[in-house]
Amino acid sequence: MKILVIQQKMIGDVLTSTILFEALRSKYPNAQLDYLINSHTFAVVKHNPFIDNIVYFTPTVDNNKFLFLKFLKSIRHENYDVVIDVYSKSSSNLITLFSGAKMKISKHKWYTSHFYSDTIKENTTSETNAGLAIENRLALLKRLGIESKIIKPKIYLTNEEVESSKTFLVKRNIDFQKPLFMISVLGSSENKTYPLIYMSKIIDDIVNITNSQILFNYLPTQITDAKLVFNMCKPETQKHIYFDVFGKSLREFLSITKHCTALIGNEGGAINMAKALNIPTFTIFSPWILKEAWNMFENGKTHVSIHLKDVKPKLYEGKSIKDMKKAANRLYKIFDPSLILPSLKKYLSQF
Repeated sequence: MKILVIQQKMIGDVLTSTILFEALRSKYPNAQLDYLINSHTFAVVKHNPFIDNIVYFTPTVDNNKFLFLKFLKSIRHENYDVVIDVYSKSSSNLITLFSGAKMKISKHKWYTSHFYSDTIKENTTSETNAGLAIENRLALLKRLGIESKIIKPKIYLTNEEVESSKTFLVKRNIDFQKPLFMISVLGSSENKTYPLIYMSKIIDDIVNITNSQILFNYLPTQITDAKLVFNMCKPETQKHIYFDVFGKSLREFLSITKHCTALIGNEGGAINMAKALNIPTFTIFSPWILKEAWNMFENGKTHVSIHLKDVKPKLYEGKSIKDMKKAANRLYKIFDPSLILPSLKKYLSQF
């Protein structure tokens, strides 16, 4: 049997969907399991023992009709028996349709019956602490007779990567006898980024409470904003921030994070990756993101999150996610550090 899983989205989504391979491998130990992903997300699936082959969907293919048609033909040539399209976007609809697979599975949308043999309606309420992102993905496997137990996404680092990053940190005067917090200072977009001045105050509080060492996580393109956050911190806080201790690649970031006490900050890929490395997390959700979907494996101790809705529930009465997204900037201004600090203090007390 040959099975293709398609997940053309961001790093956090690609990582989360790897749980399908662990479940599929348990059911079909001899099957060929392939993963179609955007090329820039490979780092989070590297060395995954449940995946046989990676199929890259590149920006070049996505933006060139001739190359996309050639790509479709290459997929059809593979003769997949099953295609599982996790996200269901226009390009993945076509890839699935042209694959020729007898069983084509995806989540239910009003038009998906034209492309898929089986569609699954997503739940809107989670049944476990795994969260909807996990539960709805595993539900895609029910048509294959897989009623899987909850599976956690995992990232596989080599011993060499872990030891190399430890050496890197020691050479830069990181003291492993003290707490080391990775701060996700910026989100993937403005409406997923806690206001910079507020984030600087959060970092001030972390240092004041724990006397810890601080690392920043951000994309290279976000360095200007990251420096703004650093400059907004108190002078005494800045002495605790190792701004130049930074992973130059995603795998380096992962290896460094493996040595951290916890990762704290904006909800997104960094939080999901930390969880996959079994590193504790404290997540600040954007006011418009559905917390129930992405508060994966929250347990009130090692994994904790806070959402504006938790402290200001009346703001959300009668409002849709679409309404909240439009009002994200206004809602972020309401979500000041004083609303987060009580939960953060309790969380930090364990370290």
